[in-house]
Amino acid sequence: MGLFTKHIRSMDDLFVHTLQDIYYAEHQIKKALPKMVDKASDPALKQAFERHLTETEGQIERLEKVFELHGVKAKGVTCDAIDGIIKETESIVHEVKDATVLDAALVAAAQAVEHYEITRYGTLASWAEQLGHPDCASLLRETLAEEEGADQKLTTLAKGHLNRVAKAA
Repeated sequence: MGLFTKHIRSMDDLFVHTLQDIYYAEHQIKKALPKMVDKASDPALKQAFERHLTETEGQIERLEKVFELHGVKAKGVTCDAIDGIIKETESIVHEVKDATVLDAALVAAAQAVEHYEITRYGTLASWAEQLGHPDCASLLRETLAEEEGADQKLTTLAKGHLNRVAKAA
């Protein structure tokens, strides 16, 4: 089901659909992160990816709680955006030969994921408030804060040394 199909007739339908979208996305991210850990050469980057994998597992649990509070079954719908970002990441991983350049590429790919998640969680939290579900909004804002934190950590790694090391390669 596409984002704007006849099955979405109300704001509540749109909220649930977008919740299903990010639920699918989180599961895809959970599958992709171990591969990124394996490909990263920088220890701090590996650690950041491992830490975010643990956060992602908690975010999935939190989403399941949001589904429950909203009174709908937790399930995902295909998210073309996250599938595209992951496909692009896999493509670049095969093209980059230098490990330090690959680390810079992995940070960029991870930040593309984080930025997508930030937009989704911010929107969902706002919609939950509008729909009269402050309990759901609170859980979604908790995840939003984690995603913003992960993005900031990646920026710090990139600016701190990864980009400089990659440039010297």
